[in-house]
Amino acid sequence: MYIVFVNPAILHETGMPLAAVTAATCISAAVGSILMGGFAKYPIALAPGMGLNAYFTYTVVKGMGVPWQAALGAVFISGVAFLLLTTLGVRQLIISTIPYELYAAVAAGVGLFIALLGFRNSGIIVPNAATTVTLGNLRDTSTALAIFGLLLIAVLLAWRVRAAMLIGILATTAIGLATGVAKWAPHSYRLSDLSATAFKLDLPATLRIGFLEIVFVFLFIDLFDNIGTLVAVGKRANLFDKTHEIPRVNRILLSDATATIVGSLTGTSTVVSYIESAAGVAAGGRSGVTAIVTGLLFVVALFVAPVVGAIPAAATAPALIIVGSLMVGVVAEIEWQDPEVAVPAFLTMMAIPLTFSIANGLAFGFTAYTLMKIARGKFREVNWFVYALTALFIARFVYLSRG
Repeated sequence: MYIVFVNPAILHETGMPLAAVTAATCISAAVGSILMGGFAKYPIALAPGMGLNAYFTYTVVKGMGVPWQAALGAVFISGVAFLLLTTLGVRQLIISTIPYELYAAVAAGVGLFIALLGFRNSGIIVPNAATTVTLGNLRDTSTALAIFGLLLIAVLLAWRVRAAMLIGILATTAIGLATGVAKWAPHSYRLSDLSATAFKLDLPATLRIGFLEIVFVFLFIDLFDNIGTLVAVGKRANLFDKTHEIPRVNRILLSDATATIVGSLTGTSTVVSYIESAAGVAAGGRSGVTAIVTGLLFVVALFVAPVVGAIPAAATAPALIIVGSLMVGVVAEIEWQDPEVAVPAFLTMMAIPLTFSIANGLAFGFTAYTLMKIARGKFREVNWFVYALTALFIARFVYLSRG
């Protein structure tokens, strides 16, 4: 829900028309989610990714001075690369080489990440120069409203009310509107406004600016964020079979790649599998119908965006915290007595929220797992492709720390 407004607000800073990006956000999310549900038949929703939209805006366009049309070209090329890597089986190979011992750690780390977002958005946790984070002002009206919503959803869940999160969000929104915490600020646009960004990507300009680094970042982060999301949601929804594999995984990845291409053509940054899909799974979603309904609601959002905009962060943040708490329960499956598993799992679980990146968490855990196996003389147990990925992760850490 929130991506319909957050994504356009971020991309608008590049000079992209707000109404056009709003429409592009809804359309790309709708196409991706419906494709995921109908073709891959999984309860995984897709939408323009948080983090990648920030990279698109603040690093590529504003930081490097790249026109947004050329940046869209880089997104398109990365989408085509995803499609090729999936067709060649490379992405599936990466998923199959992730140690299954880390699956629970990824799911728990993503749960902590979602909860952290909820605590931050609600104002319960705020930045602090001395301690990094600290307790916010609980007497603030917005924060107090979020705490009410958190307690309401928790109580409804305790009473086994299946619509607990939706009821909690709507009730908290209603109170927010009544008390003035949430503001009714309707705005309108025409679907024809989409033309301002549709098919405006500039591939010749992308090729002229030396796009390799930009495309690589889009490719790398989206690849491993999606894999992390897939593992986390798959763990929560029991999608893995007895061999620790997800059936039809190639269809999931093809849906994601296609959605990214559609997003670049309509006018938005990289489309990814959304970790908030865990909310639908937590509510009982297990089939592609969940994703299809989500996609259809994105279509509806094109027409009711002003209404959806009335829902404050104080109403959605409690749902994120609750979803996070539900996902963390898988830590019981980690073999904490075995350091070969416990250390990589812990690094994965903590690095995801603390670095604000699922990809970083996977990188820490993957690297630690490989090095622990080598140190124990069990290097023959490690697949050659795992060594290649570990080398790539280490190279990425060196690259990110330069200067």
